[in-house]
Amino acid sequence: MEATNKSHQKIRLLHCIETISSGGVDQIRLTLAKWLDKNKYELKIICTEAHGFLGEAIKGEGVEIIEVGVFKYPFHWSKHQKVLQVIRNYRPHIIHGAVFEGMTMAAVSGFIGKVPVIVLEETSCPRNRTKKAIFLQRFYSKMADRVIGIAPSVVSFLVEKVGLPKDKVVLINNGVSPPEKAKDQKLIELNEKLGLNTHDLVVGSIGRLYNDVKRFTDILEAIRLLNNPSVKFLLVGSGKDQQLIKEFAVQAGLNDQFIEVGYKEDTSAYYRLMNVFCIASDNEGFGLVAAEAMFHQLPVVATAVGGLKDIVVDGETGFLVPSHRPDKIAEKLQILMDEPEMRRSMGAKGLARAQQEYSAQAYVEKIHQLYQELLLEKGIK
Repeated sequence: MEATNKSHQKIRLLHCIETISSGGVDQIRLTLAKWLDKNKYELKIICTEAHGFLGEAIKGEGVEIIEVGVFKYPFHWSKHQKVLQVIRNYRPHIIHGAVFEGMTMAAVSGFIGKVPVIVLEETSCPRNRTKKAIFLQRFYSKMADRVIGIAPSVVSFLVEKVGLPKDKVVLINNGVSPPEKAKDQKLIELNEKLGLNTHDLVVGSIGRLYNDVKRFTDILEAIRLLNNPSVKFLLVGSGKDQQLIKEFAVQAGLNDQFIEVGYKEDTSAYYRLMNVFCIASDNEGFGLVAAEAMFHQLPVVATAVGGLKDIVVDGETGFLVPSHRPDKIAEKLQILMDEPEMRRSMGAKGLARAQQEYSAQAYVEKIHQLYQELLLEKGIK
């Protein structure tokens, strides 16, 4: 009986997102599943579909994942009916939607289902939003109690372009769980397996291989411009453009300098093989891997887009360069190659910044504080 009473005292939290696979938004749901106080919160997640390691890891934290299928359009009523059925059965105190499909579910179904607290979260680069999407976002936001922006640039977009009241928008930077230290023996074995030498400068990048957004070929082109066989490019990830990127490396004459290892559940050992982290995105809502790289004490060369220009302090924790400019990436890589002490200094400053601004603990605490504030406003204890 006592255990039942304790269960009833928990805040029931329902998160809504699109696909759970290997993205940053999915990783943040895992962070919440791990770090939110399980004595205070019960968490369930609704998504369009779930597959891969992150889905299993979230379930491993005792979180139920409910798949409702892909939305063909925002007001796909049969899908909203499935969400409403979950709301009726679960009776959440808070519904929290991230990614456009997730915001659609949280706003529309949350409002119809009379969920007391509705939170929306803008996770994408503002440049991606069409006029129709901005109109819908403005409409959804009228039903929300708060809208989270995951970076200062996103908050500015929500206020200035979407036209949301400043007191409805809150900045909560994404957070990264502390990296697990890879064993030295594993690093030795990986070095040998990948053919890396102590004199190599390893430029690394991690992400889904969607080249139109992530532009990994710009990094390859920068390395071609350097014309130095000791510079290696280590790429971790999988996606639709895997073959395209491999073919680009061959055409650029970088067969011996390009190391592509596919998707890895645990990336910590691969970060430790890198000397410099590079992210050359065309657009980026936040850029979680840049923060992860800083936790691994790596200087970061990043394009000055979206959340990346907020994460990386130019000239202090790394360098910011214009997007679509491999020549500028090459220029900064050359500086870091020539000045190992600068790499060390930038890595140390990056770690300090990441610990202060982008830790999982800080992120979850801010989410907890927001939830408690909104529950208090609604008179829910």
